[in-house]
Amino acid sequence: MTTEDTFQGPQKLSLVIYSGAFDKVHYAFAMASAALAINVPTTLFFTMEATRTLLAKDEDGPGWAAIAAGDGRPGAEVDGEFAARGVATFEDLVGAVAALGGRVMVCEMGLRAIGLERSALRMDLEIEEGGLVTFLTDAGRQGQIVFI
Repeated sequence: MTTEDTFQGPQKLSLVIYSGAFDKVHYAFAMASAALAINVPTTLFFTMEATRTLLAKDEDGPGWAAIAAGDGRPGAEVDGEFAARGVATFEDLVGAVAALGGRVMVCEMGLRAIGLERSALRMDLEIEEGGLVTFLTDAGRQGQIVFI
């Protein structure tokens, strides 16, 4: 018997990433990569402040690096501590989601609401722009939606 034969989880995982807190977005990528690793198709739908974690790298580093964690520390500091403790880094998780075929979407309304253009987002990750109808259609009847 394989894991696929006994697994009783969702047929699809759809994550709405609304929080802009580094640690919450990091955990969303961890959940997504775990689901993808056990062959559960997964979509991450970024909106509002969470969208800032997808900002392209500039002279200060990747967009997520300056985003504060729940305790107020910058994401880069928390990510460095995670790496030192053997926890997957933000970029490790982004890479895993991409390599395992995760779908990453950004909300058109969320971009407009916080005054960002699609062109400000990272180009090394395939990010689709879409709305709530697209996201909900993608989630399907047998899936689970998690709000972070």
